[in-house]
Amino acid sequence: MTETADELSAPLGQTEKRRGRRIRLPFTLLQAVAVLLGLVLVVFAGFAMFADNPFGGEPVARIAINEGAKPEDKPAAAKPEAKHDSHGAPAAKQEGGERKTVTIIDGSSGTRQEVAIGGGASETAEPGSSTAPSQMPGVDPRLLEKSRYGMIPVMADGLKPFTAYAAEFDRAKAARMPAVAIVIGGLGVGAAKTVDAIMKLPPAVTLAFTPYGSDPTKLAERARAQRHEILLQVPMEPYDYPDNDPGPQTLLATLGPDQNIDRLFWHMSRLQGYVGIGNFMGARFVATEAAMQPVVNEAAKRGLALFDDGAAPRSVAASLATGRAIPFAKGDVTIDAVPTPVEIDSALVKLESLAKERGIAVGTASALPVSIDRIGTWIKGLDRKGILLVPLTTAMLKSKSN
Repeated sequence: MTETADELSAPLGQTEKRRGRRIRLPFTLLQAVAVLLGLVLVVFAGFAMFADNPFGGEPVARIAINEGAKPEDKPAAAKPEAKHDSHGAPAAKQEGGERKTVTIIDGSSGTRQEVAIGGGASETAEPGSSTAPSQMPGVDPRLLEKSRYGMIPVMADGLKPFTAYAAEFDRAKAARMPAVAIVIGGLGVGAAKTVDAIMKLPPAVTLAFTPYGSDPTKLAERARAQRHEILLQVPMEPYDYPDNDPGPQTLLATLGPDQNIDRLFWHMSRLQGYVGIGNFMGARFVATEAAMQPVVNEAAKRGLALFDDGAAPRSVAASLATGRAIPFAKGDVTIDAVPTPVEIDSALVKLESLAKERGIAVGTASALPVSIDRIGTWIKGLDRKGILLVPLTTAMLKSKSN
């Protein structure tokens, strides 16, 4: 038996335990992991470059194709591509019967609310379309004109929508007494609160509707049936747009007059029978004369009044309305800027003081339950204070005569 040198040099009688041979790898474990990851990346890159679907991972739509269809069968007409406005947002016009959900952000509180809009015939009307737009009962057909979106107000035979739809009131009495007008805005979005305002407040309170909501026409019709006069609130650009977005088809200070007037017509077609238009948000827009002037001109041409809610200190609405000699009013007090009973009551006292001092004052509020409750209670005590509650149109005429 052959012995190694180590065995010959070992002490007699002792056998040294042979050590196992250590296997040395040509790379470390960390290097192995790195190589493995590299291989994975190479495979993924190769798949992305050479696979049949280069858009793998993107959302896809799968359509079932009837292979049995005959070659001569004509395919169904494709739906027109959705139009987008100049900012890349989908245009608000929709196919008949389709509804669209949008997020409305309250300009004062920041509250977000999901609202369904659409489904009305007025939205789908195109130039030359044979679809008959809907018409509210009690609306004079002579005071309507067909636009690409539906029916919008117009003057006819010397009659103006402002005159035709103004609430009846004893204006001679209003001329002799201090008077207040109340405008409840933001209606049409939220049927429950809108109905509360319609039914719980007296007819002399003016109701302002936004163009949104699933069926603003029906709610506006109900308001007029209860002898409230109504306004249309037009969404306009605030300073922090688009973080604070009034909604689809907002009038923007950066758009040209033709684009803004087209959007205005969309809003005008959403309901009928209103005495005038007002701003919905829009601090930047109403302060930009070049943007606001075409809107005021359009209101004058169509026999409508103009209302400014008074929230924008730099608004040019008053001077532009004076230049076109159209009925105008501006909100003096935001009644529920702080929506608590104590603060609302305090704002109403301030409104009384302004009315006694100037002869006329206008308050604005939203349809919060606390606002409807406190305003309703306050109105019941106006007679003994010698103050008259009047519709907004009466306040506009009284202000003009002062």
